[in-house]
Amino acid sequence: MKRLLLIPAAVMVAAVVAIQAQQAPPAGAPQAAPPVTQQRPPQAPLGPTEWRVDRSHSAATFSVRHNVVSTVRGQLGPISGKVEWDGKNVSTVTADVSVDMKGINTQNEGRDKHLRSADFFDVANHPALTFKSKRVEAAANGRFKLVGDLTIRGNTKEVVLDVEGPSAFMKNQRGVLTGATATTRISRKEFGVLWNNMIEAMPVVGDEVTVTIDLELTRTALPDATQ
Repeated sequence: MKRLLLIPAAVMVAAVVAIQAQQAPPAGAPQAAPPVTQQRPPQAPLGPTEWRVDRSHSAATFSVRHNVVSTVRGQLGPISGKVEWDGKNVSTVTADVSVDMKGINTQNEGRDKHLRSADFFDVANHPALTFKSKRVEAAANGRFKLVGDLTIRGNTKEVVLDVEGPSAFMKNQRGVLTGATATTRISRKEFGVLWNNMIEAMPVVGDEVTVTIDLELTRTALPDATQ
């Protein structure tokens, strides 16, 4: 009886050995290289008053009227660029930022594809929305105005961003954080975004677009001017 019980066990062992032999590379064959771990390239060092845009916690959004009765909202895409600020006086603020329009997202795949097409933003030829500041204008109650050139679809116009912030400093394991929210209203037609359909003599898409940029900025330490 014991011999009968041992036979199936012996068969199973032989099968496992045979499978391992099939999987093992032939003698002398080169060993497979271990998987390569992708590493992020090191970030360039910041200038003395430069702040890094935290892309994971920043966003560029827009809203526009649809059929005159509702508002469509969406994200324009990831933000990159640089902001200069001495950490003390908002008059020193400058911004040079870019928004990747390939990432436009309104939670509707068909609409997003249309927005990326030549009817709207023509992302294939103009992949980025950019803003480069030129001057700061004072305002009250923790706000200021940032005047600069906004470029959409290759068309550049001067706009005024109403800025709330910068916020109070916060420190964590990454260093020092601050943030700000900037809003402007533009005419899309002035930037060459001209497509429209008409329903009962009314436009499907409104002309005025509200653009809001929420930035979280980081440094390893406060600028020297704040010391």
